[in-house]
Amino acid sequence: MKTKDKILSKALELFNEKGYNNVTTRHIAADLKISPGNLHYHYKHSEDIIKILFTDLILKMDVLLNDLQKKENKTLEDLYHFTFSTYEVFYSFRFIFVNFFDILKHIPVIEAQYESINITRKDEFQIIFKGFQENHIFRNDVPDFILESLTTQLFIIADNWIIHNSLSFKLPKDKAVKHYALIQMNLFYPLLTKEQQKIYESKYIHSS
Repeated sequence: MKTKDKILSKALELFNEKGYNNVTTRHIAADLKISPGNLHYHYKHSEDIIKILFTDLILKMDVLLNDLQKKENKTLEDLYHFTFSTYEVFYSFRFIFVNFFDILKHIPVIEAQYESINITRKDEFQIIFKGFQENHIFRNDVPDFILESLTTQLFIIADNWIIHNSLSFKLPKDKAVKHYALIQMNLFYPLLTKEQQKIYESKYIHSS
């Protein structure tokens, strides 16, 4: 692994463990047993590292969204897999969500990027939801305003579930991801066809 990649990996580990406000480039260098000068040769400030980690998070989500969009015959299992995988990705970058306000406040580039992503994601999710209607997973009589607000509901849950877990349940990673992925999946239940609701109940509720 190249030094730049080692720095990113260690930074992510430390940020997740100790929080954005408690880790400096000196901490990262010390943990890697390299000089601060060596680290600063690659990244001058911790903000530079966070920008790259945030971009990495977005790219991983792009892959998941693209994979879901490319599926011609979408299934309920595809929706669950996407939701579960999203929560796994978010957990691996959990410091971003725990310290979201501070990061956006101190790094304007990320705030602008986040605002842009929100607009793009809303359009992408509307296309995905329409695809689930075409594949008879979602009901065709769901009003557009419900589908539009659903996107916002998903963002609210996805952006805040890690903080909620740390305050309320304190579940370890595997249990937390499964628990909150199912909570998000429950938002889709009223939109499912009767047949898909039965599948959902037997596969995700009665077996959980």
